[in-house]
Amino acid sequence: MAEGILGLGSGQAASLNQDLIDKLKTAERKSTVEPLETSLESITSEREVFSTIDDKVNEVLEAIKVFDLFSSTGSTAFDQKTATATGDSVVFDAADISLLNEGVTTVEIKSLAQKDAYQSNAVNVIAKDEVVNLGNLEITVGGESTSIDTTNKTYEEIAAEIDLISGVNASLEQVGTDSYRLVLKSSESGIDNKIVITDSEAGNALGFVGTGNELNHTLIAQDMQALVDGVEYNVSANSLEVDGLKIAATEIGISSINITKDNTIIETSMNTFIEKYNELVALVDSEVYSADSDIADKSALKDIVNQIKDKLFGSYGANSDKSVFNFGFELNKDGSLTLDSEVFNKALDEDVDAIKDLFIGSAENKGLGTQIKELIDTMGFSDGVIGLYESSMQEREDTLNEDKEKAEEALNDKYTQLSAQFGSYAAIITQYESSFSGLSLMIEQSTAG
Repeated sequence: MAEGILGLGSGQAASLNQDLIDKLKTAERKSTVEPLETSLESITSEREVFSTIDDKVNEVLEAIKVFDLFSSTGSTAFDQKTATATGDSVVFDAADISLLNEGVTTVEIKSLAQKDAYQSNAVNVIAKDEVVNLGNLEITVGGESTSIDTTNKTYEEIAAEIDLISGVNASLEQVGTDSYRLVLKSSESGIDNKIVITDSEAGNALGFVGTGNELNHTLIAQDMQALVDGVEYNVSANSLEVDGLKIAATEIGISSINITKDNTIIETSMNTFIEKYNELVALVDSEVYSADSDIADKSALKDIVNQIKDKLFGSYGANSDKSVFNFGFELNKDGSLTLDSEVFNKALDEDVDAIKDLFIGSAENKGLGTQIKELIDTMGFSDGVIGLYESSMQEREDTLNEDKEKAEEALNDKYTQLSAQFGSYAAIITQYESSFSGLSLMIEQSTAG
């Protein structure tokens, strides 16, 4: 049973309780606050839908970038090239094939660059741990000489000291069951990085130099010798770069690479753009013509597509006489685009420059790809159609949140006041009921006799 407000009231006054207050407040909230909450939920849904549309616009942007005169990569779909290599003497690579010159590059590797390497005479495990007293070991690398004093040093200590010399790697290596050698190698290949060990008591005794120790000079430093299109190269490493083409030598022999134009990428890129454009048009149409769409400003959505259409279906070229419909583009009844591959490729074969003029253009006469890219970029600015729509949604959301907060506050204030009034009313009604109850008892008593 419902109790009177703050425990006051009985009888008829008991009907003025918190349960009644809550019911009245809930009923009024449905007409004042809940419509605002529903509108806020619609904006959340609208934001999700618009975000999906914005993503599609960005996909169109990414697809059109290969037809942008001012591409950040420095190349467009019309600059793409393909490389065909023959031979195993080198491996070809390039940061951007499109920047390479067309034609055949022939490379003949006559010799490979290699390091300098020495090994000492072999010693057993006992000898390797004993100290050596052979005087100074003179080592020269890159014109810089270093003297290593072997006095009272083990093989391992000598190796550690040699390893500190710039341009030399030294280590004590186990080369057999009970056989160890002190191994020296130049850090880099090429004649300029060779190791020179002076003929001395230490050099001879260790086996690096001197009569009978020639085989201990296991590798002799040499440069790579190569002919690239007849031009001779002598370099310390087994790699070189010529006109953006990276050449890594692997063996002696002849290899070649043929760089040619690759127009197939143009049609592929064009179809990718058409696909993304069609997806955007279909998505916008589904929202514009749907009665259940959460989009508040459907005209803004139409404007996004219409602005792109104005660029896409415009006229281009120095004489403004070129259109996509001259090169195989077809407009379907539903507003989507298709590309007639046969017509398009025939135009590519006959006059690729005309198509490039249409899509890429020049600084003076920007092509449709360049203009669409610039257009979509500006759409996201604060005064662009996408930027303005996002600002509008935020402003509407902020206003609704403020209105909801005010409505909630007004509702709470009203029913706090009403609750206090019910308390007063309940007390008055209880008094009247008590007085009436006493009067009623007197009447009953007077009429009983």
